[in-house]
Amino acid sequence: MDNIKLDPQLGLALTMTVEERNQNLDLNVGYNPNGAIWEVIVQYVGDLSSIVSELAVDVVYLFGDFAVIRIAESDIERLLNYPEIAYVEKPRTLELGTFYRQQEENVFLGQGMEGIAASCIPKVRRQPFSLTGLGTLILIADSGIDYAHPDFRNADGSTRIVALWDQSLSGNPPEGYVIGSYYDATTINRALQADSLSERNQIVPSFDRSGHGTHVAGIAAGNGRASAGRIVGVAPQAELIVVKLGSGSDENNAKTTQLMQAVTFAVGIAEQLNRPLSINISYGNNYGAHEPCN
Repeated sequence: MDNIKLDPQLGLALTMTVEERNQNLDLNVGYNPNGAIWEVIVQYVGDLSSIVSELAVDVVYLFGDFAVIRIAESDIERLLNYPEIAYVEKPRTLELGTFYRQQEENVFLGQGMEGIAASCIPKVRRQPFSLTGLGTLILIADSGIDYAHPDFRNADGSTRIVALWDQSLSGNPPEGYVIGSYYDATTINRALQADSLSERNQIVPSFDRSGHGTHVAGIAAGNGRASAGRIVGVAPQAELIVVKLGSGSDENNAKTTQLMQAVTFAVGIAEQLNRPLSINISYGNNYGAHEPCN
């Protein structure tokens, strides 16, 4: 398929059989063999309502005239013919940054505290600045979070997480999205007040299996309750928006489409609450040019 609107990698994938694409897993990123459906990123102009009705596609709207569309492989050529579509790209795989486990009672590693001190964070938390993150939000787009950890709870035991979206679970996506399950602060607090661990896990069955997201959230916003105030994050009074990237089949490798939706989701919540938002993304990739700068 030769079209200037088409991402070359997606164009190559569409010329190959599923078996041939399986020889290069990157070419299958975004493809679901169940129904031969592609998840693609589109840049568009105007309105997509005619595309939604005529092609029966699922659309998640992002910022800057971008959207994520789920579409049958057989309909991609039709999609390219719409004047509203400027470009169509397949998602890429993202990988978590380097992280190693350390058996500690606390969520942080000692090196994390050293980094906080070297960045002069303790100084700005004291008078006359008193900057503790109060009134602000931090997005942790990562491997999830141990939402029951003391460092992410207030003095009364209630959660500091205003929104938790686990994209790897199915059943209750946020409004405007089609993947994952969403838990607000009220639901998380109900889980924290449950009589047993099994009941808690039924209410909010979201887990950070690698510990990476919990570690990152601790460095960003841990309030020190697990260590009697000895180990405190950068913004201990900030509140958290947590998005666990990935799918049920592979929680370790997320896609660019999932990350783009996570950022859009968090900005939408910050706008609703009229609060400033900081975004932490621990995922990355090595796509793009690697030429040295002159």
